[in-house]
Amino acid sequence: MTGRYAQLEPLNAEAHAALLFRAFEGQDQLWHYMYDGPFSSSAQFHRWVRDVETKDDPLFYAIKNLETGHIEGVASYLRIAPEAGSIEVGSITFGPALQRTRAATDAMYLMMQWAFEAGYRRYEWKCNALNMPSRRAAQRLGFSYEGIFRQAAVVKGRNRDTAWFAAIDAEWPGLREAFEAWLSPANFDAEGKQRERLGDLTSLVRVSSDPMT
Repeated sequence: MTGRYAQLEPLNAEAHAALLFRAFEGQDQLWHYMYDGPFSSSAQFHRWVRDVETKDDPLFYAIKNLETGHIEGVASYLRIAPEAGSIEVGSITFGPALQRTRAATDAMYLMMQWAFEAGYRRYEWKCNALNMPSRRAAQRLGFSYEGIFRQAAVVKGRNRDTAWFAAIDAEWPGLREAFEAWLSPANFDAEGKQRERLGDLTSLVRVSSDPMT
């Protein structure tokens, strides 16, 4: 999947593990709410990538920032249920160089675009209810808040209440228009500062708001 600012490639240990380890090195906080990580060595991370690259669910992608030319993050599809027309995006891990960039947003747009154009009816986002940056990101990207599943899991020995968000196919035309308007070069000034905020554009499509954000 290739956009204006990002390219997603099927995750491959030989091609991506060393590059991703460098992108994530020293950033243990990236893994705080994740089921896996942090990783103490490049060998340990390489083994993890080798393991997940063989799976169809979750299905991982490496994210290349086309503005820097570097591999700087990962994301996956999971809970893939074609019979229900439902698919989730998750395991989103952006190195510092990718965070808050046009490439990061473009990567999320490309994944949403693929899902709806492949015929999925429901596109989900879930996160630990304590993960406020993830909850804010979900709404910025156009996911509607659907509530909290209390004591839904135990992750790394800690309780996890799970916040649920989703976008559905009826909302996709409006969300696509919002993304395309935000990603347009005309939306950025000479210093790269956005003229319109994506969250303002997607708020016209979202049907519910997270009261905690």
